[in-house]
Amino acid sequence: MFSPEKFNLGNAFKQYFEIIPAFSNALKEEVYRIRHQVYCEDLEFESIRPDRREIDEHDANSLHLLMRSVKTNEFIGCTRIIRPRSGDPYYQLPFEETCASVLDRSIINTGSLPRDKIAEISRLAVVNGYRRRKGEAHMPASISEEDFGTQGLPRFPYIPIGLYLGTTELARMNGIDTLFVLTEERLAQHFGKLGVKLQVIGGAIEHHGRRLPSMMSVTNIIRDIRSIIRPVYNSIAEDIKRNLPETGNGLPGIENEHSESRSQVTIAVNPAT
Repeated sequence: MFSPEKFNLGNAFKQYFEIIPAFSNALKEEVYRIRHQVYCEDLEFESIRPDRREIDEHDANSLHLLMRSVKTNEFIGCTRIIRPRSGDPYYQLPFEETCASVLDRSIINTGSLPRDKIAEISRLAVVNGYRRRKGEAHMPASISEEDFGTQGLPRFPYIPIGLYLGTTELARMNGIDTLFVLTEERLAQHFGKLGVKLQVIGGAIEHHGRRLPSMMSVTNIIRDIRSIIRPVYNSIAEDIKRNLPETGNGLPGIENEHSESRSQVTIAVNPAT
């Protein structure tokens, strides 16, 4: 569908978007506010919070990511990687509890995996102004066949794919080997277009829609990603490296710059936990 000679997806991504790891308290506040707009105000999956921050018990042991619009300087999306709690052998990742009765133990036994090498992707959300199609403000969005366009009019779902690739790179940097996620049934097929193998590891559950527990190998994603997608991954990897705390890129003025002007309606992509 895409021709490497005609399209450089990495250059296009850099023109419009930037991925920022949210390590500082100010950046995490942006994550929680976006999530509140999505899960509490728009989709009503969670109750409205007086402080307009959607936060739960898993955030303290999570790695957070933000996506920023280069054109508007606005934060437009977020996601997180939930890690097992260090020193707590009884803590389970959310999917391990939610999907306990449907996991196929012949495929995966999470109890046998090194706990510091696994994590779960969760709370992927995108603000309404950057939704995939009009009329979807009050329903979860996903990656569909339409997002890839046609031979004559190619398209690419930069925002959800950018956030997923961002979690992959952040996971790699933190020594995580296996990522778990609750997905729509059709998502595995669309990830296959990117060269990403999403393996279903159990039966479907009802969780804000029909969801399947799935897993991805971080090493395999990076190794097998299609050549035309690799420039996007490389661009995102550069973003994350450039915005790590030790680089000193603290995004000065962030507390005021992004807190006053936000989209009023938002959507979520595959809300997992």
